[in-house]
Amino acid sequence: MSKKILIYCGSSKGNNPVYEEEVKRLAQELKKHDCSIIFGAGSVGLMGVMADEYLRLGGEVIGVIPSFMEPWEVKHLGIQTCHVTESMHERKQLMAEMADGVIAMPGGFGTFDELFEMLTWKQLDLHQMPIAIFNTAGYYDLLLQQLQHMIQEGFLKERNLTALHVESDAAKLADWMMDYVPEKMEKKWIYRA
Repeated sequence: MSKKILIYCGSSKGNNPVYEEEVKRLAQELKKHDCSIIFGAGSVGLMGVMADEYLRLGGEVIGVIPSFMEPWEVKHLGIQTCHVTESMHERKQLMAEMADGVIAMPGGFGTFDELFEMLTWKQLDLHQMPIAIFNTAGYYDLLLQQLQHMIQEGFLKERNLTALHVESDAAKLADWMMDYVPEKMEKKWIYRA
């Protein structure tokens, strides 16, 4: 079955060329499953690398960009479909509504914002999509340590951390996305002695 995979990633390429190489590798693995890619419609950074590679492979690429970003001339002009929204909130909502799964690759504030919003929505049972981190070159290792600290300190339920899959191998990540079975989330606001 073809799936639409929502990709969150940086508008820069980072300092290590491995990020760009692994983004291309993930694009190739997702294309084997005939997925469509949903992304932030950018032509720069890892966003642009992902879109360019997926288009080169003959895949469908769907972009979503807020109207205020259009004058910045970063919108990818080669993608098949581009939705323009009025706000960032509408952008994120539309991307989520179209998606069957979410992958966060290396990125900055925007990537983290989008990833944590999707995890929060899943914790609240607003969706049942798979959410994964593509942990290229250990990029997310320190974040994963922070998440464990949140569990130890009582601010995150360990069961809910299972909503986040971590993978550093592109082929395994693509396969996991295709074979995903939703996990049971624990309601954060229910506390029993």
